[in-house]
Order: sequence, then structure tokens, then C-alpha cells
Amino acid sequence: MISKNGIAYTGAMTRLTAAKPGRSPANRSLERGIALLLAFRPGSTLLGNLELAERTGLPRATVTRLAQTLVGAGLLQADPRSRAYRLAPAVLSLAHAMRAGSSLLAVAAPLMRAAAQTHRINVGLAAPDGDEMVYLESIRYNPRPSLRSVVSGQRVPMELTSLGRACLAGVGDTRRAELLAHLRITRKAQWRQLGAAVRQSIDDVHSKGWCAASWQPEVVAVATPLQFQGADYALNMSVTTAAGPDAEAERLALLLLQLKRELEVALALSAAL
Repeated sequence: MISKNGIAYTGAMTRLTAAKPGRSPANRSLERGIALLLAFRPGSTLLGNLELAERTGLPRATVTRLAQTLVGAGLLQADPRSRAYRLAPAVLSLAHAMRAGSSLLAVAAPLMRAAAQTHRINVGLAAPDGDEMVYLESIRYNPRPSLRSVVSGQRVPMELTSLGRACLAGVGDTRRAELLAHLRITRKAQWRQLGAAVRQSIDDVHSKGWCAASWQPEVVAVATPLQFQGADYALNMSVTTAAGPDAEAERLALLLLQLKRELEVALALSAAL
């Protein structure tokens, strides 16, 4: 569990889905199987049936059946000693295929790397997944050490981070209302304090184009929403510094908005080819 300013974050991922008119009903077995795969996180190398049931909310009998199916499909490996499961190598190949086939990353990564190297800062690009943000790219050039390393595929809480708040500001009104209602329920008593900060960040994005959030000590992070091919993303910059956070945020924001403009131009040219 991570705690920031008295606000607890468990890392639990909740996917928000709703049936839409005219669409075929979802395949529940497939959804449940995916939920089992998503239960694995860094630090959770091996998970048994009981742990998988607790993380997914599924009955143990269902977990057993689905896990055996995933083993047969080559997505999980059974560990005979612990009677638990680990992710199989095929999962890594799926992630590689996603990154290699991403037209967004093909254009964005070189520009992000150039900005990070030139200004000695950290630059990240993330996409929403349920109530979390998933890093698609993370380029680290800030020389000061931070409390954690950030890599592609890592998840961070939407409501605590500049990335997540920028994404909340960038999504449509209906989706934003759904997410905020969900966060209000999951955060319960914490939402009074946290909700005000989230709403302020959303207002900042709408008025200035960016927002700032510091959910780790001495880390200043700013983010802005980015849309590409109808999908929502967020772009961020961060540094670890003991300097005044407000001045550092303003400096980073200028660099961030410049990078966003460069990205939008490059993406438009790429789409026209």
C-alpha cells in the first residue's frame, strides 16, 4: 500500500464497463479470464487460487477453471511446488507486439527522448485503463534519484497523479462523470480532500492546458491531455527537486506544452502519409 498525504492507495484496478445500445453482450468468461491476468502486478510473481479469487472477486471454483484454461492457452504457467501460477512468456510477447505496432509511440518516443535528454527531465506517456493510468513510454533523464523507477507497463492511480488528472480533464463529460462517481465511492471519506484537488486539476487543464500534482516527496510532475485516433492519453514531465514546486511546475509546463504542440504536428503529418 502506498500513502500520500494521508490518502491510501492499494493499487486495486477497477474496470468500468457499461452495456451500450446496439452492441452485442460481452463474453463473461473472457472478461473473467482477463481479470485473472490483470491480477498479476510487479511484486506478485506467484498467485494461488485464493489470492486470485481475492483480487478478482471471483469464486475459487471459477478461478481454478479459468486458470487451468489459461495454462492450456500458454498465458499462465503452473508452479507445482507452490500450487500457484505465474505469467507465461507469451504475455510479454503481447506487450512487445503492442509497443512495436503503436503508431503513436513510433512518432512520440523520439520526440519525448529528445526533450528528456535536452532538459534532463523525465517524460512519460500513459493511457487510461479503468481507474488507473498505464505508462506506454517512460524516459528518465532527471539526474536526481526518486523513490521509485517508472517503466513502460507500470500502473499509477488516476486520482493521485498529474497524468490521471489530465486524462480526466481530457475525456468527454459523460466519461468524466462516471469516473468521478466511481472514485467518490472507492475513496469514501478520503474523497472530500482528494476530490477537491482533482477538481482543481481539471479546472487547471481547462484554463491553462496543464495540471500539476506531487504525490511523492520532492517530485514535481505536470501533465496535459493528448488525443490520437479517437483515444485519450496523457503526456507528463517530472523532476525530483528540492526547489520550490510552483516555480518548477511553471518551468516544466512551458516545456510540456511545447512538446505537445510538436507531437500534435508530427502525428498529423504521420496520419497524412
